[in-house]
Amino acid sequence: MLYRVQKGDIVRASKVLADAFQHDPLWNKIYERESGLEKRLRAAFEVSVRYCLKYGEVYAPSKDLEGVMGFVPGKYADMNMWHMIGSESMGSAMRIGLTTAKKVAPVFKLVNEDRRKHMAGHTFLHLSVVGVASELQGKGFGSKLIGAAIEKFQRENLRLYLETETEENVKMYKHFGFKLLKSITLPIVNLPMWEMVKVPQA
Repeated sequence: MLYRVQKGDIVRASKVLADAFQHDPLWNKIYERESGLEKRLRAAFEVSVRYCLKYGEVYAPSKDLEGVMGFVPGKYADMNMWHMIGSESMGSAMRIGLTTAKKVAPVFKLVNEDRRKHMAGHTFLHLSVVGVASELQGKGFGSKLIGAAIEKFQRENLRLYLETETEENVKMYKHFGFKLLKSITLPIVNLPMWEMVKVPQA
């Protein structure tokens, strides 16, 4: 059984994800030559947590929040302004900074366009974020989260879609039965990203 993250957990969940992604190549490139990486990451992941709480679901292995996983139905996969306002995440988004917003906008545009093409005609869930606290990585918490998500989506006969920024993660997701749809180079930051999907078995 997983713990379902609540509104009162938002700050803690954001800290866990910021810690988990502190060495992520995409976020480090986005915040290159900027100070306060941890603070900015916490703001960015607070947006994700609030958004997923509003439109989808957020889980952790336990109340200790060793890791955090958030997903939303496909129709909410694009974080447009109105959806963000509805999720009360605009305040957090403003703390990310204008420079970051300029870097992220073309990245999201390309990723969203690809997702719409890949999933056209399919009902799906978007695995928006998965991260485990750095000191607890390699202890099975990530596998517990992803495995539980797959079981849920299999029962509901839905496709599970995600994007990831590292080859190590690609290998892990392939182990869980995800199929690689496309590898792309992100604009502005000039980094790779892999787009993947898990199709429920008959």
